[in-house]
Amino acid sequence: MERTTCCVVGGGPAGMVLALLLARAGVEVTVLEKHGDFLRDFRGDTVHPTTLSLLEDIGLAERFARLPQRRVTTVQLPLGPDRTLVTVGNIGALHGKYNYIAMVPQWDLLDLLADEARKEPSFRLWMDTEAESFLVEGGRVTGVRYRTADGAAGELRAHLTVACDGRGSLARTLPELGLQDFPCPMDAWWFRLPRREDDPSGLVGGLGERFFSALIDRGDYWQCAALIPKGADARLRAEGLDPFMERFTGAVPWLADRAHAVASWDGVKLLDVRLDRLRRWHRPGLLCIGDAAHAMSPVFGIGINLAVQDAVAAARHLVGPLREHRVGLYDVRRVQQRRRPTTVAAQGLQRAAHAKVIRPLLAGRSAFDDPQRAARLASLLTESRLNRLPAYFLAYGALRERPPREALR
Repeated sequence: MERTTCCVVGGGPAGMVLALLLARAGVEVTVLEKHGDFLRDFRGDTVHPTTLSLLEDIGLAERFARLPQRRVTTVQLPLGPDRTLVTVGNIGALHGKYNYIAMVPQWDLLDLLADEARKEPSFRLWMDTEAESFLVEGGRVTGVRYRTADGAAGELRAHLTVACDGRGSLARTLPELGLQDFPCPMDAWWFRLPRREDDPSGLVGGLGERFFSALIDRGDYWQCAALIPKGADARLRAEGLDPFMERFTGAVPWLADRAHAVASWDGVKLLDVRLDRLRRWHRPGLLCIGDAAHAMSPVFGIGINLAVQDAVAAARHLVGPLREHRVGLYDVRRVQQRRRPTTVAAQGLQRAAHAKVIRPLLAGRSAFDDPQRAARLASLLTESRLNRLPAYFLAYGALRERPPREALR
């Protein structure tokens, strides 16, 4: 049995940001990551202006800028009468130093955060270590039982355990936290296609018959997402890859000449889209943040931004109580009170997009099928002031949190 002040379960963006900020403030923190490395494909790779500003605040902006990345400044959708691409969001027109979204492989960002955190004597990162259950004494979570990849088991006691382990979080099995689920009309398929220099740039959408795709410019390739009806993965795969690629290239005809790059279903990964949140993000000795507290839809691509801002708020509110070893229910409750309104608002917009745009589109009742309505919408969204609204929400997406002063460099 070992002890730490703060046990962080999960080494994703929220967990690593929280651990770095706490360690810099002198808090003993141990991160448990069940994988042996950070190399997972088709994870959210968007680093938003709020996170870029955070990296500058903590002295990592220059090192981050040296990572291989693609900067996205526009959002384009085929809204014109002839489905020509229309810029509906110009992030580059926003004021501020970071008026772009940086597309960086998530493992590079996590490696950067981990390398910096290792400089702090109060930081420990246990890879290949999975939390299996909570330790509970007198109604309070006092740590976790864990198991390593080689089968060794142990216990880690902590004054506070923070669940940052995503939508499959161990904390979500606790009935007292009250998981609230919202219906989603779609899942998503992820795959890659080559990109050429004369292709469009930025974030690009594609519309077809009962079909929507989103393309993320990664420099030498497109990271492609295709929306499918919820639960239809097995049925559509049984119909064959060729019919799917025909529908995809019907929505994005300028990619038809390289559709053969997806040679089998092995190159198409399923994202089970979920939208939910815990009614309570805490109990004595335990706090949930990021996807563990609120699983986000990929709509608007703001899930990572919310998770990182959760971590910054948690660090600011908890650094004092953690250093004094006196974390109470009031302290963890404050984090939820701070972050819940932003989560509810963001999920409300995602639910509206599900109901008003995606569900009708997948059912063949899309408003985009009416050329006149599509033209009016294109005209409305390209008007100079309104053009900044989707860009601002996509870029910032949430209230920016300030890190604790002790973590600044």
